[in-house]
Amino acid sequence: MGIVVMKFGGTSVADAERIRAAARRAIATRKQGHQVVMVVSAMGHTTDELIALAKGITDNLPKREMDQLLATGEQVTISLVAMALEELGQPAISFTAGQIGMITDDVHTKARIKSIDVRRIHEQLEKGRIVIVAGFQGVTEDGAVTTLGRGGSNVTLVAVAAALKADMCENYTDVDGIFTADPRIVPNARKVDRMSYDEMLELASLGANVLHNRAVEFAKKYNVPIHVRSSLNTNKGTMIVAETETMERIVVSGAALKDKLARVSLRNVPDKPGAAARVFHTIATHNIVVDDIIQTLDESGKATIAFTVEMGDLDDAKRVIGRLCDELGCQAVFEDHLAKVSVVGVGMRVHTGVAERMFAALAKAGINIQNITTSEIKISVLINRDQAKEALRLVHDAFDLGQKPKKSPSKARAKKK
Repeated sequence: MGIVVMKFGGTSVADAERIRAAARRAIATRKQGHQVVMVVSAMGHTTDELIALAKGITDNLPKREMDQLLATGEQVTISLVAMALEELGQPAISFTAGQIGMITDDVHTKARIKSIDVRRIHEQLEKGRIVIVAGFQGVTEDGAVTTLGRGGSNVTLVAVAAALKADMCENYTDVDGIFTADPRIVPNARKVDRMSYDEMLELASLGANVLHNRAVEFAKKYNVPIHVRSSLNTNKGTMIVAETETMERIVVSGAALKDKLARVSLRNVPDKPGAAARVFHTIATHNIVVDDIIQTLDESGKATIAFTVEMGDLDDAKRVIGRLCDELGCQAVFEDHLAKVSVVGVGMRVHTGVAERMFAALAKAGINIQNITTSEIKISVLINRDQAKEALRLVHDAFDLGQKPKKSPSKARAKKK
């Protein structure tokens, strides 16, 4: 009997009826001969509601206590799912992350998984039960509750699947799979049938919110295939798998938008060995993730170091950078109106002209590029946030990623004649 790990996001367990639907889907998989583990998120907008409750108490949200608070959302869901399964005649048992020994580091709100003890899960699977595991959370070796950050239930899904050596992990969401762009912004976005780990990793890092980039890292490392599919229907979704030769024939597989970015520019930084290392060591010790790093020199021999951060990290960055500039004698400039638009595809490795095509589409619309970053399989540009959605649609169309418009019945009949 193979093991299938199924994850249901917040919208897929938003109310009693959807919880029953998730339970029925898990039972159907169990009846196909598989052992089943379910990973579930907090119901609907529970996490946002808990954050709002905390903000009603204080504007200074202590990270340890926020983890204690937010982890309760998943604990509610796992119990309700177990009850739904039992009501439908399927033996089930729920576990918090602590109860299955999901050990993380002690970085509250952004913890990383260190190990999972799957013996308890195996014991229950052998008894014929469906096991329900709380996503998004873990515990430190000292027993403190941690959370894995937004999208952390996806990380739980793949980490559990890898630890169990599962045959498949299925990520159930409110969309039909991975699209060539966010269909809420790009109406003609097309569902992709198969995508490589590397492409999905880039897209997840660049703003595609269906899968967390750390979940994809786990999947690639342990070669765990992920099936991203809808909980609202039985259609096939998108398979995230190892790269194949046929994937290189497609130059660009998708486009992504990250629209909540800020840029930090440190001016008059001493141009000497160790200065940049000191800047980024200090930032790293405060768990602030940076991207798009550029260093330039001016005529006076001083350096300007610029980089981007997520808007959610901007306040922490301002506090850290303020102290750093006092020590280095530099000045900091913060810009909070930026966005990043990117195109991704393993075919870029063997095709030319991708950058020119992207830049020409933006230039034609008068959209100014402020920064460019590249890898083997991606090109990203930094632009003003108020032009971001237009830019995403433009680059999406520039590479013909959209669905072909369906012919009207009248035109189809005319062609047939």
